[in-house]
Amino acid sequence: MLPNGFVYLNDPRIILSMNYVTANNFMGRQVAGYHAPVCILTTTTAKALLTLQDVLDQKYRGLCLKIFDAYRPMQAVLDFKQWSLDPHDQTMKTAYYPTLLKPDLFKQGYISEKSDHSRGSTVDLTLAERKSDQQHQELDMGTIFDYFHEHSHTDNPSISESAKANRALLKNLMHDQGFNNYAFEWWHFTLRNEIFADSYFDFPVR
Repeated sequence: MLPNGFVYLNDPRIILSMNYVTANNFMGRQVAGYHAPVCILTTTTAKALLTLQDVLDQKYRGLCLKIFDAYRPMQAVLDFKQWSLDPHDQTMKTAYYPTLLKPDLFKQGYISEKSDHSRGSTVDLTLAERKSDQQHQELDMGTIFDYFHEHSHTDNPSISESAKANRALLKNLMHDQGFNNYAFEWWHFTLRNEIFADSYFDFPVR
């Protein structure tokens, strides 16, 4: 059972990637605390995302939300920290942090030692074009999710014009539903009126 104020977001219109329960992430393995590919959010955050998907259905037919990460237990953040202390594990460096050392990911603000994801009102996501029930294509955002580089800064001028337009579309759509973007990560959004603004949770994702 989830704590009061949390729900599972489970809508067939929305694609759940949930990368941290897989090896498809910057650590190259399943992250501590993630046991199932489910999306957990606060009730108000989930409601806002469902409203946004309604907007996409009405005004941007064929587009849908694709979620990479949502609620994140504090044990996962500790796992990130422990991973960063191992200089020998560089499995995913080329793909995710080619120009940085692991400790720099914290120093430069890409990973936090106390994540707002643990409050349940932050979500990492993108827009995708649904081709069929089984196939979709992410819109070009200039980088992959969790690419720790200045090219991932939302307003980075070096990306293509199409990627700039897609980032602006995502940011504006999320802003209209009450979310603020984190300037270092085009995919990272936090609900402005979050219900657990001063709380951090550690229940597992399952």
